[in-house]
Amino acid sequence: MLEYRITARRIDAEGSVANAKMAEVKLDTGLAGSPDAFNPAELLLAAIAACMIKGIERVTPILDFRFSGVEVSLHAIRQDAPPRIVSVDYELVVDTDESDQRLELLHQNVRKYGTISNTIAAAARLDGTISRKS
Repeated sequence: MLEYRITARRIDAEGSVANAKMAEVKLDTGLAGSPDAFNPAELLLAAIAACMIKGIERVTPILDFRFSGVEVSLHAIRQDAPPRIVSVDYELVVDTDESDQRLELLHQNVRKYGTISNTIAAAARLDGTISRKS
């Protein structure tokens, strides 16, 4: 089994930082919000996006799938009581000349083998599309 570790600490009433390996991420943990840091919901969406992009990096050599870029857009809906994310919609846009069938095969692999996306899909609705960059 793999294990993951991070540390996070409060800087001040405006924000915090999280560290993993040699990386640091500024966190929006203040009540007023901070435009230059990710809040917890945005971090969750970023984790899903990173999972999908990493999944593409992992499966493209296996599938011999040629591409030159990927963009992911995500949108989450939060309910108030109890507070939780109830749905996440995403759009994967891949810069590729591969066929529609191969593009869909890539999407199936990303959905099937994503650690973070599978975790979120077990707790909330996770739906999305894959398309070719025009």
